[in-house]
Amino acid sequence: MSKLSQTFPPAPSFTERNLPDQTGRVFIITGAASGVGLELSKMLFGANATIYLAARSSSKINEAVQTIRQTVPSSTGRLEALVLDLSDLRTIKPAVELFLSKESRLDVLVHNAGVMNPPLGSTGAQGHELQMATHSLGPFLLTSLLSERLVATAAPGRAPFRAGAVRVVWVTSMISLGAPKGGVVWDQAANAPTVGKTAMENYMQSKVGSVFLAHEYARRVGRQSVVSVSVHPGLMKTDLQRHMPAAMGLAMNLLFKGPKFGAYSELFAAVSPEVTLDKNGGFIIPWGRFGPVPCDIASGMKTEHDGGTGLSERFWAWCEQETAKFR
Repeated sequence: MSKLSQTFPPAPSFTERNLPDQTGRVFIITGAASGVGLELSKMLFGANATIYLAARSSSKINEAVQTIRQTVPSSTGRLEALVLDLSDLRTIKPAVELFLSKESRLDVLVHNAGVMNPPLGSTGAQGHELQMATHSLGPFLLTSLLSERLVATAAPGRAPFRAGAVRVVWVTSMISLGAPKGGVVWDQAANAPTVGKTAMENYMQSKVGSVFLAHEYARRVGRQSVVSVSVHPGLMKTDLQRHMPAAMGLAMNLLFKGPKFGAYSELFAAVSPEVTLDKNGGFIIPWGRFGPVPCDIASGMKTEHDGGTGLSERFWAWCEQETAKFR
């Protein structure tokens, strides 16, 4: 679908109005203390879900919990805090261990947390470019550590059960606009992604990385009834643009919708019955539709044997290598 269609999408067709009851289902949403993640949490809590709000600050999580409860006071769901920093790989395993000690199931993991256009040279705790750490390496490790619980939840006989209802949602961006050719510029000598010359180039590479990871995870868990999809939530005015130049931020405020609309895209990816096992690894666009991956990026999602570049496979292997000692 065209860039114009993604910039000015049709009205969402799947919203909180037709959201089925989520009683008994458990969600983890990263970046849930504000913006799109907060709006998504409100919707799911309104449908009686159990939600783990994952963010860096316990105080901000507590504020978000209060906001959500005030918004939907009639909910019979639960809200729980999960403190972690995706840009610091050391914080992820302790958070996962806490979650696993409290919950016997995990129905949906939403990789919503993000950072955009930080000062050039910003890095995560382990020295990786900050956006790559936040959007790819941290989510990869979090998913890896939770994978066994996701697969167990998807097993037939686990109630409430519906094939394809257990999901991992990787939030990406409008990868048809601004991503380098192929999606990720690969340093052959280092066998790793390059660090770009601009923060925006690094942002787009990290978001294509999310698309690659969604695709590769789908290949690995699809036969076990876990769905993995990537989603461009839409062009919105949120706190994500806090590092953008003032003029660009003003233009975004005038043209774009608020975070609730991005939450509709993520809601579709997380719970819509239209997201089925046969669409595993798919790419979702605003405000909840399946769309195509640009050809040059799609080529990276094919192995060299199948006529592609095999880039997503190499990217997955790099993420495995960089996170191995934090498992």
